[in-house]
Amino acid sequence: MRISHLPLAFLALAGGMAVVPAMAQESPGKVKAILQTGPDVGQRAPDFSLPWANRDGIGPIESPYQLASDRGKTVVVAFYPRDFTKGCTAQMRTFAEQYDSLFGPNVVVVGISTDSVATHRRFAESLGLQYRLLSDPEQRVSKQYASKDPDGYNRRTIYVVGPDGRVKFRNLSFNALDPGDYAELRAAVKSSTRGRS
Repeated sequence: MRISHLPLAFLALAGGMAVVPAMAQESPGKVKAILQTGPDVGQRAPDFSLPWANRDGIGPIESPYQLASDRGKTVVVAFYPRDFTKGCTAQMRTFAEQYDSLFGPNVVVVGISTDSVATHRRFAESLGLQYRLLSDPEQRVSKQYASKDPDGYNRRTIYVVGPDGRVKFRNLSFNALDPGDYAELRAAVKSSTRGRS
């Protein structure tokens, strides 16, 4: 969807929507933007079921990861572009190395990209990732979460889903190299786990 000549104030008022500027311009002076929706803070996180892998191997095909199965826990859903790329490696390594301080033992973390479970297994093994990497090659889930990039990869976004299944925090432009974004994520996770009844 192309948008032009709409005031940004109007777009900001459209709750639950993110305006993602595209890298290319249509013509001089006109920037193409893509309007994407996703669950906003306070809204129920859409359930999903996807195949997965981690450092120990590929999960059983009959047992895909399902968000609803972790109701009652805080879940961090991290969409990212591709395995083995610089930014994604930095992000997933930081998650692994700072897991206890970022998340804690009772928080579930899942990463989602378009890569296959075989690629996820190699990537997770190379970094020693204890958490699951989910495969969403058709970007069905990433589209629900405003994380689908028109170029066929996921944008780097983060959601914190509370024990009640509602979004407690989202960052639609997470920066894998910015310590401030990790600090903000840490605070959101702690707030969600403290609010657990």
